[in-house]
Amino acid sequence: LTSIELPNSVTKIGYYAFEYCTSLGSITIPNSVTSIGEYAFYNCTGLESATMSVGTATIGEYAFYDCDSLESITIGNGVTSIGSFVFIYCGSLVNITVDERNTAYSSDEYGVLFNKDKTSLVKYPSGNKRTSYTIPESVISIGARAFYDCKNLTNVIIGNGVKSIGDYAFYHLIKPTEINIPDTVTSFGSSAFYNCSGITQINIPEGVTTIPGYAFQNCSKLTGVSLGNGITSIGSSAFQNCSGLTGDLVIPDSVTVIGKGAFQGCTGLASIEIPDSVTTIGDKAFYGCMGLTSIVIPDSVTEIGDYAFYGCSSLTSVTIPDSVTEIG
Repeated sequence: LTSIELPNSVTKIGYYAFEYCTSLGSITIPNSVTSIGEYAFYNCTGLESATMSVGTATIGEYAFYDCDSLESITIGNGVTSIGSFVFIYCGSLVNITVDERNTAYSSDEYGVLFNKDKTSLVKYPSGNKRTSYTIPESVISIGARAFYDCKNLTNVIIGNGVKSIGDYAFYHLIKPTEINIPDTVTSFGSSAFYNCSGITQINIPEGVTTIPGYAFQNCSKLTGVSLGNGITSIGSSAFQNCSGLTGDLVIPDSVTVIGKGAFQGCTGLASIEIPDSVTTIGDKAFYGCMGLTSIVIPDSVTEIGDYAFYGCSSLTSVTIPDSVTEIG
């Protein structure tokens, strides 16, 4: 099965309709089709191009998931909804083209998918050969998984209009050495920079209040991080396995919670200043921080989680205040 010609009587492509049709090379979806179901073309690893006509209105979640040979997709003017994870593991995808008449979505000259007015960047094509991309100033939000696994990018410039960065937005960008988060950003999602192994420096703006879970996990070359004074919590595994972090880390006075595994495996850290604002140190918060030599826990702390300092083999001095009522 290398191509499919669907009759105009078809109005819906259902869930898993062409799953594992690995020899399918191209498909044109007729005007009669109004919806493409979840996983419709899941793991169609030979699919290189897909064209949607006027009629298609919705594209379900995971519709083209793991179509690793997919190089181009044309979104017709009728599409009003594109689900999550639609183009994940489409490693050859170079270009997403949106019909100019579409009222919900648009694309730019580089094949990047946006909402209509380009205030939200939906998806950068993972297989695009460009090494540098500047996010337009019109963009306010970077969507979940927008730059997921874009292995060719060495430099991403985030525009000064961006306020939010979605979950897994820059997941597994292994080449960039620096991603500047502009001062306009007030939030970013879980695993937003997970496994960005090339990043060496991160400055978190004052407007950010929470560093979510796994945000910088496995950023192994991260040598410096500046935490904004607005941060109140550091999430689970936020900096886990950031083995490049060395020397002293200053946690701002605004922080009240250091989450589970927040700095687990940060083997290069020598000292950490925990401010009087912190009340909870989570399980495994500093697990395996072999470089830590001393730590002072302030009177504000009431709970220290399980294995919080397990494997801190260089730790020679720990001061635990009377305020602590529970040690894991």
